[in-house]
Amino acid sequence: MFRTILKSLAALVVLSLTQVALAQQPAAVPTQQAPAQQLPGAFSPAPATQAAQTAPAVQAAPAAPMTAPPVIAAPQSMPATSDASGGSSATASRALNSTSPGMHELSPWSMFLSADIVVKGVIIGLVFASLVTWTVAIAKTVELSVLRGRVGRALRKVAETRSLAEAQLALGGKDSVLSAFLNAAMREARLSGGISSDAGIKERAASSFTEITRAESRRIRIGMGLLATIGATAPFVGLFGTVWGIMNSFIGISKSQTTNLAVVAPGIAEALLATAVGLAAAIPAVIIYNHFSRLTKSYLELVGRASGAAARLLSRDLDRSHGGMHARAAE
Repeated sequence: MFRTILKSLAALVVLSLTQVALAQQPAAVPTQQAPAQQLPGAFSPAPATQAAQTAPAVQAAPAAPMTAPPVIAAPQSMPATSDASGGSSATASRALNSTSPGMHELSPWSMFLSADIVVKGVIIGLVFASLVTWTVAIAKTVELSVLRGRVGRALRKVAETRSLAEAQLALGGKDSVLSAFLNAAMREARLSGGISSDAGIKERAASSFTEITRAESRRIRIGMGLLATIGATAPFVGLFGTVWGIMNSFIGISKSQTTNLAVVAPGIAEALLATAVGLAAAIPAVIIYNHFSRLTKSYLELVGRASGAAARLLSRDLDRSHGGMHARAAE
């Protein structure tokens, strides 16, 4: 009777363990050994039950093949899960590596290369305008320095001369605005020979001097209008490129249906690059224009001094000629 109860208890234990193994497949291996470890501990006080313990073990042996398939299937499913998780993590890491360089490559050159064709055209035009600005700056600096030095030396040479002919000899064959004034004065004196009115000769000579001064002013201002145009229009041209680029960026945002900063920032940065280049072209142009306006004004003051020197020499020659005529008439 006691053995029958033990057998029934062992069978119940085996059935319960089998159900647990089927419900939890990964835990099937350790749960199979639990009956063998628990039965001796539960019935160790009764010596007569050792023979009965072997019987449940013999009866539990046929149940072992039933639990074997789940035990074999469980290790197979675990690598599949690990492979899937490993593949997903590798894919995520590759995606992160592919997107992270693009997020950090926001240098001006990379932004220019990835910009729209209209924005590229605007940037190229503004860079060309900046090159023109610096070319004009270098050329005008050299030109004004040469002209100012030439007129200053000519004025020092004719400061002690007494006549137009003597002043021309002092200057030699050097080309300067003062030489043009002296030539105009001598031509007017030669053309007005025989006319006794000195005021008319001086008036006609002053008119010639005014024309020479205007021509010199126009010549020295060549390139100044270009600087003014670049300084006034370059910011607006850059703003046009920025507006165009931002418009394209918003169109791309609407198509991608995302407001992620990593997607929005590159397009806006490319658009703002046009404004930055426009300001870089306009600010030096305005500064250089104002600088050369002051230099041109000082040079035109030297031209006015040269005109006055030629007018004084003409007046001396006229007075000297009339004084000689009066002396001969008195004789």
